[in-house]
Amino acid sequence: MHTMTSFSLLAPAKLNLFLHINGRREDGYHELETLFTFLNYGDQLTFTLSETTEIEVTGDTSNIPLKDNLIYKAAVLLQKHTNSLFGAKINLTKILPMGGGVGGGSSDAASTLLALNKLWHCQLSLQELAALGVQLGADVPVFINGKSALAQGIGEKLVNVELPSKWYCVVHPSEHVSTAKIFTHPDLKRNTPKLKGPWQQQTLANDCEPLVKKLCPEVEKTLQWLLKYAPSKMTGTGSCCFVEFATQKEAQHVLENLPHNWDGFIASSVNISPAHTQLNAIH
Repeated sequence: MHTMTSFSLLAPAKLNLFLHINGRREDGYHELETLFTFLNYGDQLTFTLSETTEIEVTGDTSNIPLKDNLIYKAAVLLQKHTNSLFGAKINLTKILPMGGGVGGGSSDAASTLLALNKLWHCQLSLQELAALGVQLGADVPVFINGKSALAQGIGEKLVNVELPSKWYCVVHPSEHVSTAKIFTHPDLKRNTPKLKGPWQQQTLANDCEPLVKKLCPEVEKTLQWLLKYAPSKMTGTGSCCFVEFATQKEAQHVLENLPHNWDGFIASSVNISPAHTQLNAIH
């Protein structure tokens, strides 16, 4: 039986099309409601089977200590959980900004779990992988699930949704926003009532946005600048901001006019994560 011993997988970006915080639990986690969409754009990970149990992470690891690297942590977690006798060499080509609210680290961790589950023949279900993933971060299960979804609870209750495909111009102002800092801040809005009825018929916002704008003037500037083109929003806890269009041409126009001190990219949204699409094509 011929099996793949090396393959690459995308770790796609996500956008939160809205993010409501409904309250704070006693364990410090927040009750929230958010709508996730995937972009056809992200980090690139290459996985190669190793005959030893060693896990090696190379590439654009930006000098994060191995024990703190989510890719490494995901691999070790799966290896221990399944008592796998295999190891892997994992190479990362980092494309997504860190601290940008587009899910880079969580997506890398999820793609690692998905890929090694296949490479090591662990045969865990997506539910089992998601249960492992949530130990690494609240956003990991949505990437494991791999479908546009409305998330509730602390982000672990997912209801799949079908969204029309759009083009996004995503702008990363030169600021790194700490998720922990935002979620522990006393001024964070935490009392948005839970959705009643379909989200499509309601006014939706990102409850982190007012606080992030206050703490990071550059995010405020970005959101203001993007308003010239379309209603602008921030994703996650920031700092990436985005505008939505029907066509690639409109998104490209914004990107071409971007001030030089900001980075940006354009991408189309997809209802199924590109990591899943690629994984299903590997036999």
